[in-house]
Amino acid sequence: MTAKHRIAIAGASGRMGHMLIEAIRASDDCQLAGALDVAASPAIGNDAAAFTGLASGITVTADIAAGVKAAQVLIDFTRPEGTLAHLAVCRAHGVNAVIGTTGFSDTQKAEIAAAARDIAIVMAPNMSVGVNVTFKLLEMAARAMATGYDIEIIEAHHRHKVDAPSGTALKMGEVVAGALGRDLKQCAVYARDGITGERDPSTIGFSAIRGGDIVGDHTVLFAGIGERIEITHKSSSRTTYAQGSLRAVRFLAGHRSGLFDMFDVLQLR
Repeated sequence: MTAKHRIAIAGASGRMGHMLIEAIRASDDCQLAGALDVAASPAIGNDAAAFTGLASGITVTADIAAGVKAAQVLIDFTRPEGTLAHLAVCRAHGVNAVIGTTGFSDTQKAEIAAAARDIAIVMAPNMSVGVNVTFKLLEMAARAMATGYDIEIIEAHHRHKVDAPSGTALKMGEVVAGALGRDLKQCAVYARDGITGERDPSTIGFSAIRGGDIVGDHTVLFAGIGERIEITHKSSSRTTYAQGSLRAVRFLAGHRSGLFDMFDVLQLR
């Protein structure tokens, strides 16, 4: 029998943590090997799968080293500061990482790149297979509509999301800007209010909606004269992120170091 991928989960008691634990338990080739959460979490000391009514034998802990010691890979969808703390321990113990956390600063991204010299990391703002195929479609569309089209990115998420625009929306902007030979930092417009004047055709606009329990909707609008093209991805469940994360885990099994993204995992280059 082929050995299973041993996976630790950061933020094990959160919505995404629960979804990942369920996906691992339903998988034939993965097993839960560790569960992390913040010290203040009421889940500390409990079985990581208690929410399912079944026992996993894995206890939720705030001790990072203890949480990853039996794992080959850590999956992390937490906050930037927490992810970096987890990553430092993973690096020290030779544990690979799948990072779905968003909101990293350039300095923090550089820290992750440095860690990838010693361990293998898949980092992507969205682990969904469909979203990453959407990125590829946007690349093609942007090249074909490089002139004569205004580009706007609209995203909607649940009321609990703490960053805006979403990491996925920013990645969409980066993909489009890259295909057009532009720098998103120079052409992005994140807010409009008052007398703004005519729209600069070289800009890429962003709009963020927050409300209810929206898992994640993203639309890139190419608005031309006489026509509009909209490329949209809508998530109705976090299951897609969990399944994409497990595909990333399987990809990392063949790597000891390096920084990768979902285009590498899905062979979309």
